[in-house]
Amino acid sequence: MFAIGGDPVKNGLVASLNRPGGNVTGVSYLTNELGAKRLGLLRDLLSNAGMIAALVNPTNPNAESDAKDLLAAAQSMGMTLNVLHVSSERDIDGLFATLVQRRASAFLTVSDPLFTSRRQQIAVLAADHKIPAIYHVRDFTAAGGLMSYAPNIYDVFRQAGVYTGRILKGEKARRPAGGAANQVRVRDQPQDRQGARLEDSADAARPRR
Repeated sequence: MFAIGGDPVKNGLVASLNRPGGNVTGVSYLTNELGAKRLGLLRDLLSNAGMIAALVNPTNPNAESDAKDLLAAAQSMGMTLNVLHVSSERDIDGLFATLVQRRASAFLTVSDPLFTSRRQQIAVLAADHKIPAIYHVRDFTAAGGLMSYAPNIYDVFRQAGVYTGRILKGEKARRPAGGAANQVRVRDQPQDRQGARLEDSADAARPRR
C-alpha cells in the first residue's frame, strides 16, 4: 500500500495506473504534476509578471524532471521562468536576496520535504520581501503564505485507509490501483490571515469563486 505525491509509474511502484500488476495498490496525489497549474494561477494573479522563480531542491530525485516540466510549461504560456536550486536551510535566506536581485515577480515551490519543513521561514521571508508565491501544500497558507494549489491530503489518506481495509479483508491488491486524488483546493491568505477557500476539480483550468 502506498500514498505518495509523485508518479507511481515513474517511481517504479506500478506498471501503469490502470493495470498496476504485482501486489501493490494505493493513492498518488501527483502534487509534482501540478506545477503547470500553479504557474497558470500566478499568471492569472499577476497579469504583467516578469520573471517567475521555481524553487527546486537539486538533491530530490524528482528535481530534474520537475524543472524540465516547469520550463516547458512556462514556455508554452509565454512566461519567463528561472529555476533556483535550494538544497539546505542555509540557502533559504540567501535565496530571497537572489529573488530581489533578479527582480522576481513571484515564485513557486516544488514538492520537497525541505521546503515543507521550512514553510514558516519561507512564508515570513516572502511577506517581508513582498514577493507573491504559490506553494505545493496548504500548510504554507496556515503559516502565512499567500496561496497554495494542492491535492486534498485528507482525502488521499482516507482513500488509502479504505484500500488498506479492503486488503485486510482479503481483497487482492488489484483494483482500485494507483488512483490520483481528484480534488484540488486553492487557498488564499489575505493580510488578516482569515483565508478564504476556493475549491475546484483537478482537471479544471481555472478556479471558480
